[in-house]
Amino acid sequence: MGEVLSQNEIDNLLAALSAGELDVDKIQDEEEKQVKNYDFNRPAKFSKEHLRTLEIIYEHYGRLISTNLPVYLRKNVQISVSSSETVTFSEFINALSNPVILGILNFQPLNGNIIIELSTNLGYAMIDRMLGGSGAPLEKSRGFSEIETTIIEKMMVLFTQLMRDPWKNVIEISPMLSRLETNPQFAQIVTPTDMTAIVTLNMKIGDVEGYINICLPFPTLEDIMDKLNTKYWYSTMQENRDQNYEEYIEALIRKVDIPVKAVLGKSSISVSDFLGLQVGDCIRLNTKVDSEMDVYVGNIKKFTALPGASNDIYAVRVTTVIHEDD
Repeated sequence: MGEVLSQNEIDNLLAALSAGELDVDKIQDEEEKQVKNYDFNRPAKFSKEHLRTLEIIYEHYGRLISTNLPVYLRKNVQISVSSSETVTFSEFINALSNPVILGILNFQPLNGNIIIELSTNLGYAMIDRMLGGSGAPLEKSRGFSEIETTIIEKMMVLFTQLMRDPWKNVIEISPMLSRLETNPQFAQIVTPTDMTAIVTLNMKIGDVEGYINICLPFPTLEDIMDKLNTKYWYSTMQENRDQNYEEYIEALIRKVDIPVKAVLGKSSISVSDFLGLQVGDCIRLNTKVDSEMDVYVGNIKKFTALPGASNDIYAVRVTTVIHEDD
C-alpha cells in the first residue's frame, strides 16, 4: 500500500506543480525501479565467480589427468575445460543416456557426494587400450560386462585420487569412490530440485574424443561457498607455495626410484668360456676378498663398502661416503 499524504502535503504538491517547480516526467523516471526476473524453481546459488573458481580448479585437474593417464593407456591424452553451468539435479540426470559411466565420490570432509560422468566412447576406448587393443571405441553402445566394469572402476579410482591436489587451495579433501553406476536412475545423491554446478572437460585419447562432466551439488559445497572465489584461491595458493614448497619438492624426490648397485669386481672371459659356464664354476675377479668395493647410485659412485652378509642375505657395509668435491 502506498504512502498516504495529508491534505497540506497535497496542497503543497499541487502548488509546486502549478508553479513549475516539479517535473512530473522526472519524478516518474526516479520512481521507476529496475525489475529482474527471478525463477524460484531455479535459485541462483552459484555465481559467476563460483563457476570461474571451479573452472580454475578443474583446469588443474585436467592437467593432472593428462599427465598420469598415459602411464596406463600408453597413449597421448589431452584435456581442457569446455564449459561450466548451473542446472537442477533432475535436469542433469534426465540428460544422461543409458548405459552411462557415473562415479559417485564421497567428498570427505564435506557432507555429501559429487558425480564424475565419463562418456561411454571414452570408457570403451580405455577398456580396449587396457586389454591390449588400439583404443578404438565401439560402433554401437552396449552394456558393460563385469570385467569391463572392474577396469573402469580402477580408472575412476585414479580420477578420484587426482582430485585432492586441485582442491587443496580451498579445502583439504579426501575423496573416495563410493560406487560405480551405469544406470543414471541409481545415482540419486541429492533431491531433484537441488542446484548443481556442472564443469565439462573435453578429453581426447588418441583419435577418440569425448567429455567428462563433474556434477557438484550445492548442498555438498554449501559450507565452503565463501571460499570459492579467485581472490581466496590465489591467496591460499601463494601461502601454501611459500610455506610448503621445499617440503613438497623433497617429498616428490623421495618417491623417485633410483637403482643402487654394488660392484664386487670385474673380469674378462671369452664368449666360449661364458657359454660353457656351469653351476659351481668360479670366475677370478680383479679385486681381493678384503678390498673395498664401489657402490653406485644411478651411474654415480657415491660410497665404498665391504662385502658381507646379514641374516644369510648378501649385504655391504658402507665405509666411505664420496662427496662431489672428492
